[in-house]
Amino acid sequence: MSTPEATNAPIHVESADHLDELIAANDIVLVDYHAEWCGPCKMLEPTVEEIAKETDAVVAKVDIDELQELARDKQIRSVPTLQFFAHGEKAHQVIGVQSKDDLVDVIEQLA
Repeated sequence: MSTPEATNAPIHVESADHLDELIAANDIVLVDYHAEWCGPCKMLEPTVEEIAKETDAVVAKVDIDELQELARDKQIRSVPTLQFFAHGEKAHQVIGVQSKDDLVDVIEQLA
């Protein structure tokens, strides 16, 4: 597998395969399922960006309108939905706007 995509910014997911590669290549991945038209998603965006900068987790952003089939396969029914993956396995999921502290706590527990 390639070198993990270490970054301080959220990664825009381009396909289901791209998401699978990110999950496989990184220890902790936070996937933010969002939509341009979603007000709560916009409220959560600065928090997600801070988490990408301040933690070792890779943050992946999935636009559910661009990747409808992926969202359907992952059973995303509302946005924002945040899924946490640890060592390639889905470990946790939350729906709706969350506090930064709560999200960082989940990442730290999974690390």
